[in-house]
Amino acid sequence: MQAHPMKHCIHSDNTAIGFQIAPMIDVVFVIMLFFMVMTGTMKVERELVTKLPPGDPAQVVRFPAEEITIGILEDGTVMLNDAAFDSPTDKALPALTRTLQRLAASSARQKQPVLATLQAEEQASYERIIDVLNSLSKAEIQHVTFTIGKDSL
Repeated sequence: MQAHPMKHCIHSDNTAIGFQIAPMIDVVFVIMLFFMVMTGTMKVERELVTKLPPGDPAQVVRFPAEEITIGILEDGTVMLNDAAFDSPTDKALPALTRTLQRLAASSARQKQPVLATLQAEEQASYERIIDVLNSLSKAEIQHVTFTIGKDSL
């Protein structure tokens, strides 16, 4: 006699499958523990109070002095910050003079002086140095220093 395969299974109508509350309580406690720990590590943003100095902002701002270098080569070429201006034979130096006048006007608006350094090679003619000084005078640039020699260029 063979036993029926379903005969060994016990089937009871008394067991009710329902919502298990114990695992849910565990999950809620773990989440609550997480938020309690993370609350201590949160950064609190605070307002930074700053006070600006009194007065007109135009008077407080200071620009650095404009520094230019004018090189005079042996062949009469005039260089302003490593850029050649005019021809070596032109005594009036019109392009250099216009550029210096614009630079002086810009610095005057900022209320800052223009500092010019004349770097002449040893064999540069004195006449060419005077031509450059005339251009500086037309542009009303008064702060001029001199250096002589090939090492200064």
